[in-house]
Amino acid sequence: MAGEDLVELKFRLADGTDIGPTKYTPDTTIASLKEKILAQWPKDKENCPKTIQDVKLINAGKILENNKTLAESTLPVGELPGGVITMHVVLRLPLSDKNNGKSPAYLFDSLHMKVA
Repeated sequence: MAGEDLVELKFRLADGTDIGPTKYTPDTTIASLKEKILAQWPKDKENCPKTIQDVKLINAGKILENNKTLAESTLPVGELPGGVITMHVVLRLPLSDKNNGKSPAYLFDSLHMKVA
């Protein structure tokens, strides 16, 4: 595969720090990107995701689906020669026993809001 077919991504965490940039092929799945994020997650962070289900990736206001590839997620692959695409990482972490048996609530770390 030619080098120009690669897309360069970095992942922005809630505190403004980044993971990456790293180059990926257009057929890379969103789930595999999340696995790489988990592996490279800074160990000193207070909120750490445990599985890929705890991580949401947002690009251009759209939450990307695990089973889709970068190409299927309509990223501008090849449209930004030499450019880096920044994706925002949102954590979906279960809150402590505040629900009293109701459906789980989650903390969307990057957006600083609670959803029940």
